[in-house]
Amino acid sequence: MNSYFDFPMSIDGRGRTAVTGVDDHVRDMIHQVLFTNPGERVNRPDFGCGLKALLFMPNSDALAAATQTLVKASLQKWLEFEIQVEEVTVRAEDSRLVVTVVYVQRDSGVRVAASFEQTL
Repeated sequence: MNSYFDFPMSIDGRGRTAVTGVDDHVRDMIHQVLFTNPGERVNRPDFGCGLKALLFMPNSDALAAATQTLVKASLQKWLEFEIQVEEVTVRAEDSRLVVTVVYVQRDSGVRVAASFEQTL
């Protein structure tokens, strides 16, 4: 079994860097793409989706549709070798933006639906 550094980085009970399995690692990578703003990483200034930048945008169906397109394009660009994005749905609920990503892990063929939430 492969193990990967957990995100966010932490120390486990043995005093070592915490590790995780492949399923959680892929979810962590998706989380990083979604919540990293372009320009935030010095060596990769175009990395990320910028979902956090929508924090002060008015919550609406138009915002949800634009976010859906933005999320799908970013995931396909940055994680094309790890996952195949099948579906992205974005729901605007009161002051929350809920993003659900359905993807297939390329190495195992496992289909996963994961939800990510941002409070607006």
